[in-house]
Amino acid sequence: MRQLNRRLFIKTSSLAGVGAFIHANAFAIEFPTVRVAAAQRKFSSPVIEAAINRTKSSIKDPELAWLFENCFPNTLDTTVHFKMKEGRPDTFVITGDIHAMWLRDSTAQVWPYLPLITKDENLKQLIAGVVNRQTECILIDPYANAFNDGPGHSEWLKDHTDMKPELHERKWELDSLCYTVRLAYYYWKTSQDSSVFDEKWLKAAQLLIATCREQQRFKNQGKYRFGRTTSWSTDTVPGNGYGNNTKPNGLIHSIFRPSDDATQYPFLIPSNLFAVVSFRQIAEIAEKIYKNQTFANDCLSFANEVEQAIKKHAVINHPQFGPIYAMEVDGFGNCLFQDDANVPNLLGLPYLGAVKADDKVYQNTRRFVLSESNPYFFKGKAAEGMGSPHTLVNQIWPMSIIMRAMTSTDDEEILAQLRFLKNTHAKTGFMHESFDKDDATQFTRKWFAWANTLFGELLLKIERERPHLLSKV
Repeated sequence: MRQLNRRLFIKTSSLAGVGAFIHANAFAIEFPTVRVAAAQRKFSSPVIEAAINRTKSSIKDPELAWLFENCFPNTLDTTVHFKMKEGRPDTFVITGDIHAMWLRDSTAQVWPYLPLITKDENLKQLIAGVVNRQTECILIDPYANAFNDGPGHSEWLKDHTDMKPELHERKWELDSLCYTVRLAYYYWKTSQDSSVFDEKWLKAAQLLIATCREQQRFKNQGKYRFGRTTSWSTDTVPGNGYGNNTKPNGLIHSIFRPSDDATQYPFLIPSNLFAVVSFRQIAEIAEKIYKNQTFANDCLSFANEVEQAIKKHAVINHPQFGPIYAMEVDGFGNCLFQDDANVPNLLGLPYLGAVKADDKVYQNTRRFVLSESNPYFFKGKAAEGMGSPHTLVNQIWPMSIIMRAMTSTDDEEILAQLRFLKNTHAKTGFMHESFDKDDATQFTRKWFAWANTLFGELLLKIERERPHLLSKV
């Protein structure tokens, strides 16, 4: 290519023109177009495109700007399926390379676009459609984590649980329900549109609360059980499908983590902290939209009950870091000192509004999570960051690097994370589920929309709060 450019230089009479050609040609080679062509995108928004162009112009490093352009719109480009259903918006959102809709992922995937919905009615309708579809999903089965687009055939149809044709997978993950509340609440707060709060939404919210009450297991183990015929131990559930034994204490059982791995101790603390936030959001909606003070009071009482149980049973004195949140507890005094890259996790608690970033227990917990005392924090030649038992050892998740930057108040720490992200996409232009700590070309999931849009959300946050950093990478 250098020889070709040299010949062109000899033939042209404009040195400036040649320089521009060489620069453009080199950029095209190093950073080729990897975003889906405009005609093939699932959804397009002029407001999103304007945000991309504005933010790109603020980013000094061309590779970082290219990554943002590819990643931020990835959910809209490739995963959303919008239609009107019975006069209401309906949006089915696949995760990427798995053609199913996770309640958690679908919220996280469209979340970065929420601030822009007041400027684009079509985008607003798209996200209202996600809220509406999530409501339908909960009414089908509040214990399911992932759904088909209507009745279909799942590879997990033979799981030992109460599968339905609309379900892709039926793993009880407390955070799945919390994410639906997060999206509905902030859609309303951002747009001031309460049309998503119909009778179906209220019924789904009441079912959500009833499900979480059942999973406190004060009276019995409840009706949910899960088993899978597999040699992968974290993909099925001990205790005859109910999980390892617990002592009820006010916390809510979550049989699976956000990673879709089974919990070791079923009181998953990040998800319980998330639930406290969600219950209070439901209470506000119940009071202000539905004028249902009785239900609002029930939600507030439940939130306070779980919050007190967390303070009593989940804050453990670590011998090195002092009082920290355990990731999981069982009510008998056993606890798991660990964190997982999937959100909600301990690292991301301020991001979800579950704790304040300067909270002492959180700061102690953060120091633990980002240390070698956390068995899933890895350092290697490519980067350092947190992984997950879901991808075994020595695999760092870009999501954990992003969340570290999202929850940091230190410029140098944020810059370090941006450099890790820039250097570990393996020349694909996209984020992945995980990569080897020493070799980022060894990665899992080439199309993982949540990680992509989360990366875009990080860049927008930096542009808004610390724009000076965009010229330092």
